[in-house]
Amino acid sequence: MFEDYIYLDNASMTRLDERVFEKMKTYFFDIYAIPTSESGYSMGVEAKETLEKSRENIAQFLGAETSEFIFTSGFTESSNIAIKGVVGALKGKKGSHIIISKIEDYSVLNTVKALEKEGCQVTYLEVDPWGQVDPEVLKDSITSETILVSIQHANQEIGTIQNIKSIGEVCQEKEIIFHTDATHSFTRIPLDVKKIPVDLVTLSAHTIHGPSGIGGLYIRKGTPLKKWMDGGFQESNRRSGLENIPGAVGFSKAVDLVTAKENQTLKKMRDHLIDRILSEIPQSILNGHRTNRTPQNANITFEFVEGESITLHLDLRGFGVSTGSACFSRSLDPSHVILGIGGNHERAHGSIRFTFSRFTTMDDVNRAADAVASVVENLRKISPLG
Repeated sequence: MFEDYIYLDNASMTRLDERVFEKMKTYFFDIYAIPTSESGYSMGVEAKETLEKSRENIAQFLGAETSEFIFTSGFTESSNIAIKGVVGALKGKKGSHIIISKIEDYSVLNTVKALEKEGCQVTYLEVDPWGQVDPEVLKDSITSETILVSIQHANQEIGTIQNIKSIGEVCQEKEIIFHTDATHSFTRIPLDVKKIPVDLVTLSAHTIHGPSGIGGLYIRKGTPLKKWMDGGFQESNRRSGLENIPGAVGFSKAVDLVTAKENQTLKKMRDHLIDRILSEIPQSILNGHRTNRTPQNANITFEFVEGESITLHLDLRGFGVSTGSACFSRSLDPSHVILGIGGNHERAHGSIRFTFSRFTTMDDVNRAADAVASVVENLRKISPLG
């Protein structure tokens, strides 16, 4: 059904790489026991060794120690463990003030909003027109009650990369725990926890051609973190629940498959699409930083047309993209990211996100650019907006 479909919504979900699937198959059909210690039965021991090898591989990619990384069910759980865990460990002992940016993904934004209802004080930092946090503004927002700062590494909608090294240094100087959501930057943008003072890092496999339902959390040694989901003693007693061995194996393999060459190819396709659209379609606006953005992301607003109309017309032509329009949001609100960078509702409603993958080709990009130009021109002819 979708053999010729050009999928450009890879920030939402990427296609599983066949090589990842091949690596995972053994742990569905041949080695399917739960992990057991060396004194257990052989299949369980093999499962445990495989789990730990996968953990070690991902941790090494981050520059972390193996004991500092746990597997989770995905980026939402990882951010919940990080944020609620810190608050649970420190609230009442030091304070209850949390700082995040206004454009965080919902896994952070709504977790913090839930804690705000429970009595935590929250500061939502403004960002500049490109979506970047000013470390000096962050520093001025820290109080004696501040216990946690959570600023994403790269934005999920507009792709803007934050200067988390400078942000981390501010937090380190003020002795504040720093969490970053690296869901959309991991393996795409360098992140070495030996060089960047970050205490907690959210990761996910679904954005790098790994399986869905598996993620991870880096926890720097010594970071106070209260266990928030009770049950067994899995993941060094940090996260209860049956270990997802096939998922862990797939996540590890997906990390191995990302290369610098691939990221450069993504960047070339990103820049080519941006250049074509901005030069060929009048009154189109790039959202996010022009160059300091993830290699796979291009987010553009087309004035005088609705994003959902563009999305539906492109779908009819065989292209899958996403929009910041309220009609495509389960919250029924326009993109909080576009509003956060100073855009109005019209700009948010007209925004389209194009995100690429290793399966995207330059021919796909050119065909998409042609289709977008045609769709926007046709919609503007009948638009009541201008």
